[in-house]
Amino acid sequence: MSGLVVAMDGPSGSGKSSASRGVARALGLRYLDTGAMYRAVTWWMLQRGVDLEDPAAIAARSAEPALTMTIDPDAPGVAVDGVDVNGPIRGAEVTGAVSAVSAVPEVRRRLVDLQREIIAGSLPDGGIVVEGRDIGTVVAPDAPVKIYLTASAEARALRRTAELEGTSVEAQRAAMARRDTLDSTRKADPLAKAADAVELDTTPLDLDEVIAEVLRIVKERV
Repeated sequence: MSGLVVAMDGPSGSGKSSASRGVARALGLRYLDTGAMYRAVTWWMLQRGVDLEDPAAIAARSAEPALTMTIDPDAPGVAVDGVDVNGPIRGAEVTGAVSAVSAVPEVRRRLVDLQREIIAGSLPDGGIVVEGRDIGTVVAPDAPVKIYLTASAEARALRRTAELEGTSVEAQRAAMARRDTLDSTRKADPLAKAADAVELDTTPLDLDEVIAEVLRIVKERV
């Protein structure tokens, strides 16, 4: 593979992260988790006491956090101002607040620019698998391979519950429904399937089967 960009979109719990990393490993590509970038900015805002119910306050400080992304699929990561935040950004506080931060246009513009820089920088090394919610529609609309992962609400809730401690399927189902609504109805770059994306329902598939199906789609498209 040379100069390949694989855009992987879909809601939380659809299997994007694990599948994207597996596909990147199989193809010898880099890997970018754009959701981690929004989570990192959200963590930074929370640490500084920014009022996350005030979009203007978020916008005013959106240029301050300095993000560094590690795009190795075997050890992906994100640091903010030199601080490794891979653990903290997965906590309940950040998860509950990230939709509010990611809806702010100033935040999205800055991070989309950074994501495009990372994508461009990966092309000489073969390419990259990029996962998120607006990759095929906004970040990399010219990507030769666009895939939109879906799964039933029950399957998504079960997967997320298995990943987290101290939660329940019911709680995760409700949290995901709330986030789906926020992400798909925001004015700036909402969660959406690109017109030329291949939709893949991962509900009946295990991880290896999802990866194999994505690789088949890549082979067809490239």
